[in-house]
Amino acid sequence: MATRKIAVLVGSLRKDSFTRKLAKSLMLAAPPTLELDIVEIGGLPMYNEDDETDTPPPGWTEFRDRIREADGILFCTPEYNRSLPGALKNAIDVGSRPYGKAAWTGKPCAVVSQSPGALGGFGANHAVRQTLVFLNMPCMQMPEAYIGGITGKFDGDQLTDDGLRSFLQQFMECFATWVERHAD
Repeated sequence: MATRKIAVLVGSLRKDSFTRKLAKSLMLAAPPTLELDIVEIGGLPMYNEDDETDTPPPGWTEFRDRIREADGILFCTPEYNRSLPGALKNAIDVGSRPYGKAAWTGKPCAVVSQSPGALGGFGANHAVRQTLVFLNMPCMQMPEAYIGGITGKFDGDQLTDDGLRSFLQQFMECFATWVERHAD
């Protein structure tokens, strides 16, 4: 398999968020065929179609270019009010425009969600997936990744849950196969 570039989007903006810790753990668990890089979304200007001119905001252009350069996308999200965070939705919207020129089109992807509760961000995971259908992104269906009880799985930045570590490795191996099957 060729080495594939994967853009990782972290839906939580907090520097020490569990979502960011989980994303970094996923990156460590990835096979060497995946080159993962977090694409920051916190500084993206809010999407406003009035700004979609011949010279859109530079942050939008940079973000869209980073997504276009990627062979696949890994969405990591917390759950906010049974849905995805506004910053992640904004990033999805920015990358989806201008209409007909979405940076996301055809990119293989996967969604990993987390929450302190037992459901593991199920609502957020499926809210992200709902947008991916419209964006024509083949999303890995199995294994599903809803990580519940996240607050007890880390000591600082260090993942301490061996069962989760094993699952993340399996998940990333499946994702590598998924990306290879669907990447251009």
